[in-house]
Amino acid sequence: MLKLFALALTLLVGTAHADDTLHTDLPLSYLEQTQGDARNQPLVIFLHGFGSNEQDLFGIKDALPSTWTYLSVRAPMPVDSSGFRWFTKAPGDGEYDGVTADLQSSARLLKDFVGKATAKYHTRRDRVFLVGFSQGAIMSYEVALRDPQLVRGIAALSGSVLPVLKAQLKPDASLGKLAIFIGHGTLDQVLPYASATRANEVLTGLGLKPEFHGYPGMNHTVSDAEVQDLKAWLEKSLK
Repeated sequence: MLKLFALALTLLVGTAHADDTLHTDLPLSYLEQTQGDARNQPLVIFLHGFGSNEQDLFGIKDALPSTWTYLSVRAPMPVDSSGFRWFTKAPGDGEYDGVTADLQSSARLLKDFVGKATAKYHTRRDRVFLVGFSQGAIMSYEVALRDPQLVRGIAALSGSVLPVLKAQLKPDASLGKLAIFIGHGTLDQVLPYASATRANEVLTGLGLKPEFHGYPGMNHTVSDAEVQDLKAWLEKSLK
């Protein structure tokens, strides 16, 4: 996968303070934007893609409500001096998949992070969202579909449901309250558009009702239109 090199967004500047300090008090390092009294505010956690870092998606917060709490997490495995990954791609030319040990290790860290962040920022699980791009979207599926009680919903931007997860999923009443946003460009050169349509089919087959958005002509990135759709979905999911 490629870095999300730029967000072509028209951003609204919020009133909350965005802290550029890399925090290390939770199981994964992260950036934070929060109000002085963030009690019971929605908590949005951004998960970047392969080879990128915690700075990459953090700008999306500026198009979202300024009173909410935003965390942007650094993946645990280094790629180079400034880039990180959630897992190593499994060898082979078949459907994109990850090394199982990496997926399990990152999922454990991420679940622990979500639980402790929910407590730290004094919110409820039904007000917590994961917003992931590429590998970050894949990890959002990995965590939320296995433990849907952890969060209110996930937004999978340019991601996929990996074969190992797909094979293990079964209809479960606990999945019913999970809100899911799927956004994907039709010209994605890294994870093809079919990755999103397959994910949508898998989730629909489990009884879920994903909100699906395809973006004609968009490649492996995030557009302003997608962020506006994401904002509307987040606000609707809290009602």
